[in-house]
Amino acid sequence: MYQIQKEQVAGQKTLILPSMFDYHYPLLKYAFCSEEYYPVVLDNAENIVETGLKHVNNDMCFPCIIDIGQIICALKTGNFDLNNTLLLMPTFGECCLGSNYTEILKKVLEDAGIHGVKVITFSMKEGETNKVHMQYFMYMRAFFSMHYCDLLLYLTLQIRPYEVSKGDTDRCRQKWLDILSEELRTGTNMNPLLLKRRFKTIISDFAAIPQTGEKKQRIGIVGELFTRYCHFANRDIVRYLEDEGCEVFINGLSSYFLYYMDTHKKYAEGAMRFGYTALSVMIGTYQKILLRTLRKSGMFAFTDYGTLKKAIGKEKAELDSVGDGWLISMDTLGCFQNGIRKILGVQAFRCIPSHIYGRGQYMSMMRKYHGRVVSLDFDSSLPDVNIQNRIQLLISNVIDDT
Repeated sequence: MYQIQKEQVAGQKTLILPSMFDYHYPLLKYAFCSEEYYPVVLDNAENIVETGLKHVNNDMCFPCIIDIGQIICALKTGNFDLNNTLLLMPTFGECCLGSNYTEILKKVLEDAGIHGVKVITFSMKEGETNKVHMQYFMYMRAFFSMHYCDLLLYLTLQIRPYEVSKGDTDRCRQKWLDILSEELRTGTNMNPLLLKRRFKTIISDFAAIPQTGEKKQRIGIVGELFTRYCHFANRDIVRYLEDEGCEVFINGLSSYFLYYMDTHKKYAEGAMRFGYTALSVMIGTYQKILLRTLRKSGMFAFTDYGTLKKAIGKEKAELDSVGDGWLISMDTLGCFQNGIRKILGVQAFRCIPSHIYGRGQYMSMMRKYHGRVVSLDFDSSLPDVNIQNRIQLLISNVIDDT
């Protein structure tokens, strides 16, 4: 397995990744390390929305404006050799606005007079050109980092609101990010058979954090991928909810990848179809192990993807595969079935898949499970006070069990 160097070496191109996954990119970035690539996850925040709006029409969705604004701001700092830099714009080629990100970024670079930088994408679709060159060991690092980060996400969100000493949970999370980063970098302890034991060790470490023992209301966050996982895209609503005395739940990234492969393997052929199936089995198996280990340790654990897919119904699973599609409905159903009665449905303004498969399903599920879903559309012009007012409506709502 390729040994990742701490510093960029000769022959490697800088691979810039815009912020997308707060809880996953600290480890998932190692999946893009190879002899060819040295990944850098952007964290610059100043003027990224304003810069994005200068180059992208405001009728484009909010994630695109943020990503392009962040990339342009970073490139103009002079910190990157433009002739040795690649821009990774994640897109899965769906029939939503997200499928246009790559071409829009190319045009923005040209209009901004930034030359020499090549735009590539991460896509599993056959026939796609200018893709990241993935190798076996890169997939292995992605597999380990995704499950580890899912676990750290679950533990951080359910322990941080109750910690006695502020900052203990984030320090524990950072400790494990440092340990796991070194293992991913050197390729050590990357045996799937050791994962269950490592899950237990991490859970025990978090469980040892002194907690207040109080009970807070748990708020689920479902919706579009970028808006769920990136604080730039959702105005840091996780921290806002925690400051307001709530515990937050967000489902892990592994469910999205299972959903994506599930909805695309029927269009694939030959080796691609086999790859989808094999990856689905492997990821699904270890997702169940992770959730079962959490549950046995006395922690809150969500329902696994396969069980929820059966619950959402075969017809939806076969027909609705645009964007985040029926995954939004499935996560909402999973929240209600796991006792999470209050849910925030988040998406970019004008996100049609989220409105159809999210808002279009919320009312029927609210009636059935006597819960409450508040939908939040994010765009560049939305004032924070509007977001907070909508959230306060959810927090203060008293749910009638009748």
